[in-house]
Amino acid sequence: MPAEPLVCADTATARPSVPTVTQPRYHLCLQGSCQWVTLDFPHTVRVSQLHIQFQGGFSSRLCTLEGEGTGEELVKISDLYPEDINAMQISFVEETALDTLKITFENSTDFFGRIVVYHLQVLGERL
Repeated sequence: MPAEPLVCADTATARPSVPTVTQPRYHLCLQGSCQWVTLDFPHTVRVSQLHIQFQGGFSSRLCTLEGEGTGEELVKISDLYPEDINAMQISFVEETALDTLKITFENSTDFFGRIVVYHLQVLGERL
């Protein structure tokens, strides 16, 4: 089965500066030494790809993906090492079934720790 976009209008998101965001955002700006975004899917999904686009000069050198199923603890899925470029970057990850995905952005390329995400999409299949 081909991978399909998993983030939808019913996907709840959270980030450190705003406890809960219920509507999709077209861009995301985070600041600090270590920032994160969680995606709570309305159903169990199997994640296989992460598509991300940073603003060059404001990207993360390390992205850690963690996932959890209902009633489970977060488990590390993968470390990704994006480039500091404006282009869309596609990463294939070990297929993992989960209900919540946490993406932690570490080691910003910006002196002040700012990270600017223009596009974030998770692909896989709904279970």
